[in-house]
Amino acid sequence: MAKSDVTNYFRRSSVFWMSVVTVSMGFFTCTVYAPEVIPYDKLGPFGTFTKYLVDNHADILYKGWWAAFAIHVFEAVYSQKVCSDKGIHGLTARLLWFGQTFLFGFASLGILLKFDPKRPKHH
Repeated sequence: MAKSDVTNYFRRSSVFWMSVVTVSMGFFTCTVYAPEVIPYDKLGPFGTFTKYLVDNHADILYKGWWAAFAIHVFEAVYSQKVCSDKGIHGLTARLLWFGQTFLFGFASLGILLKFDPKRPKHH
C-alpha cells in the first residue's frame, strides 16, 4: 500500500452495524430521557421488561447511559492513538475515524484495529 493510501485510510462501518447501534442507542436514550414516548405495549415482552426497568431502575439506566456515552468517547479518543500507530496522519481520515467511532463505537474501532498497513491490499 502506498504511503499516501495509509495516511488517508478510512473505511465506513457497515450499514447493518450503523443501524443496529443507532436504533439501540436511540432506544436507550429514550428510556432514560423520554420514557413517555416508548410504546411499551407494542413491544411485547421486551416492552414489558423495558417498562419494568424504567419504573424500577431508572437510576441504573441513567448511569448505564452515561457509561455507554463515556465508552464511546474513550473509543473515539483511542481511535486517534490507533491512527497514529498505523500511520494514518491525514486530518480528514482522522476526523472521520474519530466521528464514526464516537457514533458507532466498536463497529468502527474494530475495522481500524484490523487494518494492517504493512499487508498489501489485493483487489
